[in-house]
Amino acid sequence: MPQTPPFSAMFDSSGYNRNLYQSAEDSCGGLYYHDNNLLSGSLEALIQHLVPNVDYYPDRTYIFTFLLSSRLFMHPYELMAKVCHLCVEHQRLSEGDGDKNQMRKIAPKILQLLTEWTETFPYDFRDERMMRNLKDLAHRMASGEETYRKNVQQMMQCLIRKLAALSQYEEVLAKLSSTATDRLTVLKTKPQSIQRDIMTVCSDPYTLAQQLTHIELERLNYIGPEEFVQAFVQKDPLDNDKSCYSERKKTRNLEAYVEWFNRLSYLVATEICMPVKKKHRARMIEYFIDVARECFNIGNFNSLMAIISGMNMSPVSRLKKTWAKVKTAKFDILEHQMDPSSNFYNYRTALRGAAQRSLTAHSSREKIVIPFFSLLIKDIYFLNEGCVNRLPNGHVNFEKFWELAKQVSEFMTWKQVECPFERDRKVLQYLLSVPVFSEDALYLASYESEGPENNIEKDRWKSLRSSLLGRV
Repeated sequence: MPQTPPFSAMFDSSGYNRNLYQSAEDSCGGLYYHDNNLLSGSLEALIQHLVPNVDYYPDRTYIFTFLLSSRLFMHPYELMAKVCHLCVEHQRLSEGDGDKNQMRKIAPKILQLLTEWTETFPYDFRDERMMRNLKDLAHRMASGEETYRKNVQQMMQCLIRKLAALSQYEEVLAKLSSTATDRLTVLKTKPQSIQRDIMTVCSDPYTLAQQLTHIELERLNYIGPEEFVQAFVQKDPLDNDKSCYSERKKTRNLEAYVEWFNRLSYLVATEICMPVKKKHRARMIEYFIDVARECFNIGNFNSLMAIISGMNMSPVSRLKKTWAKVKTAKFDILEHQMDPSSNFYNYRTALRGAAQRSLTAHSSREKIVIPFFSLLIKDIYFLNEGCVNRLPNGHVNFEKFWELAKQVSEFMTWKQVECPFERDRKVLQYLLSVPVFSEDALYLASYESEGPENNIEKDRWKSLRSSLLGRV
């Protein structure tokens, strides 16, 4: 059976392989090419182009791009039903010719297509209709051939493992979410339970940066490529089905990752606003500057940005007496790197450098690229909004989807990197579960540390003391 190449080899610098379609006929009905590149096609023709036959197997870039983007037009189970129908038709034709060799040529190709689908988009198969069709078609192709049967068994085991791991991960997220409490509530009810701060749990900023990278890579790893597309699903104008699209919006892992970014920002702000003494707050700020710098060196841009965001929150930035005691030169450099002006030009340059380093890496550490995730989503959102899905003639605008797939496939390469650092359970537990302040509680702690500077702040302080502490 054909081997699945790594993601990094899928797209060249122009977004897709110039020689993709040499094996397919240029005059393929319903598909429009320019300079040998597929630009558009009717949905039916694109589905047929996905299905292998005796003389043809679709290029891997096409498989990924079509499976990623087709969900904007139809449910994956509807696509799977059509693919199954076409595969069975091809099989019947070769059986009708009475040529066993023809059958031997087509079966492994169809099994390879199913393997690529289950490996790259395993979450599609949480739908029972998908799983049923997959089993039916795979067993039909494998009947009578021991080698194919083994391949089917291997494919199914791998898929079930991935889905079981996802269920386990979701249980962990649900548990963390259900036990999350506001720090102020805990301080009022059980103050002795939060006597530690992050520096007593992990005094070394380098170790903390490494543990943050563990969390980032684990959460990245569970995001399915389809979640980027499903986040922006809208009604297809040529689809007469009036059903609700919420079923397609399965973006839980993507949302959990964004929630982690917000939690880390609030954790940083909480740790800085908590200490009573000014010198302790200043030391905490310097500690997080060192953590952020190490995140930058590792290539963990998401944690870096979350830390900077936490430090720039108003309750922290207003602590002028505290900041006066901080050596801010290193922080200024980091802020410059993540400066949003010119569409994050500095960050994008650093990201390209990290991506280049990753391609030529000799060690797992050099392979790490964790993008600033909110910006990646924003880029994909604007790409989606800026181009139509369908052309005036009703064709699917495949040129747009090459570009979308290029961006998502780069992310797929990055999310598969294994974290090379040793896990520290105690630090990970603290980062994931220690209670953090709400925005109001942060302001209250900030005013308690350094009093209000004007009447607006004084009124807010009084109001917060009354509502949060029950004091006047």
